[in-house]
Amino acid sequence: MLKIFHAVIVSLITSACVIGLPWLGACTACPSDLDEECPSTGSSGNFKQFTCPEGHYNDLAGLFFNINDDVVRNLFSVGTTNEFQYRSLAIYLASSYMLALLTYGTPVPSGLFIPAIITGATYGRIIGMVMRSLNSDLSQLDEGLYAILGAASFLGGSMRMTVSICVILLELTNNLLMLPLTMLVLLISKTIGDMFNHSVYDQIVHIKALPFLEEHPEPYMKHLIAYDVCSRPLHTFSTIEMVINVVDVLRRTNHNAFPVIGIDMASKKQILYGLILRSHLLVLLKSKVFLPSSNIDNESDTSKNFRSSDFGKPGSGKSITIDDIEISPHELEMYIDLHPYTNTSPYTVVDTMSLAKTFTLFRRLGLRHLCVVPKVQTVSPFNFLCTLMLLIFLCLL
Repeated sequence: MLKIFHAVIVSLITSACVIGLPWLGACTACPSDLDEECPSTGSSGNFKQFTCPEGHYNDLAGLFFNINDDVVRNLFSVGTTNEFQYRSLAIYLASSYMLALLTYGTPVPSGLFIPAIITGATYGRIIGMVMRSLNSDLSQLDEGLYAILGAASFLGGSMRMTVSICVILLELTNNLLMLPLTMLVLLISKTIGDMFNHSVYDQIVHIKALPFLEEHPEPYMKHLIAYDVCSRPLHTFSTIEMVINVVDVLRRTNHNAFPVIGIDMASKKQILYGLILRSHLLVLLKSKVFLPSSNIDNESDTSKNFRSSDFGKPGSGKSITIDDIEISPHELEMYIDLHPYTNTSPYTVVDTMSLAKTFTLFRRLGLRHLCVVPKVQTVSPFNFLCTLMLLIFLCLL
């Protein structure tokens, strides 16, 4: 409800600005050499009459009462020297910039790219009008050119995506001669922006504390090993686990996966059998595929009761949680066979591996889980014989 209320408030503020601010615009006589209708009466068109008399238009209403595509096209247009006034562009610049900041935090996909283009094109057009009033050599450049360069500077300074922005603006203008100037403006704006902060998208990631890994490991990671950052205490399951232990671990933790420990038949030692997901454990608990004892045989394979789609992620809606599953006290004393549902080939590294290499492996492969296993110290028969002979020699001495 809070998100809905937030969106409603932003909608009301936006509607008030769109309807109320055009009253601050002045009426201008329609140019005589126009090919389109002035003032325009349809839903589209840049020369909105609003409250002006016949034969006049309100340039500020033409900006507010058009869709974003028409606004960008109108600001980028050439040969429209006297179409806008300083006051109208200044009001539209302030309102578009503030509304972009306001709507970007709402729980709706409002976007930031088009508002950034409009804001940059607006102050670029203002600069073009100022240069024209100075009667300098740069005043011969069209105001639409300044609008394009203003959009490039705002996008380059805020988003820092130089190559993609250059291609997008080149496609918008369809003018290859604009490429050198656009590249120069993007280079300058990105360089100046990098001197102060990160791009707007990087800052949003840090503000919202999203789990994002940087591209390269930190320098201090070269002096650590994978064991130094392992989570403790370690929550594991046996291949045949009691239901009460599974329920207890799922309630006490929010881990997404758990290691499954088995017994090596040759050495009789514990080994990493595999990895099982939390969602798979919830499916097993909900289906109550329990065993009366820890002794299993070939006929007790419970995987025959499931299909692959039963373990798939839900397309929409909220998935089940441990609180949604009801288990009786008698069922808590039963067992679950995790053999058929465990991923027996998870990505693993030894605990002595460099943390920088572990970080690079984790990020390059796009992993969510990475098991750190202890490095097994084996003793060869030759070393064992030498050690035994040394002990005997010391005893004789």
